[in-house]
Amino acid sequence: MTGEPQDDCLFCKIVAGQIPATIVRETDTTVAFRDINLQAPTHVLVIPKAHHKDAAALAAEAPQLAADVLRETQAVADDEKLDSYRIVFNTGSGAGQTVWHAHAHVLGGRGLEWPPG
Repeated sequence: MTGEPQDDCLFCKIVAGQIPATIVRETDTTVAFRDINLQAPTHVLVIPKAHHKDAAALAAEAPQLAADVLRETQAVADDEKLDSYRIVFNTGSGAGQTVWHAHAHVLGGRGLEWPPG
């Protein structure tokens, strides 16, 4: 069921405290933690505590929760003292999504030219 924890989901296990993570913020609905595969000097993931497979599903199924995730990206940027930053949602394997739990990457601390890569 959508929103329910998934036994095989890495991020659901982080939310449940079964897998350690360097948590930088937590609210009633979200968790923010440092990515272990840094793509910028600051690289924090913001996830909803409820399981939704990707950003599109999150927006369709729980728009208020999607807003909570976005609000937390700003809070992370403020805490990390980022003047500018990028928010990335990878949706689908072709876009680089490897964990099937919606998550926003907060990237900053260096120039982030466009287009990336």
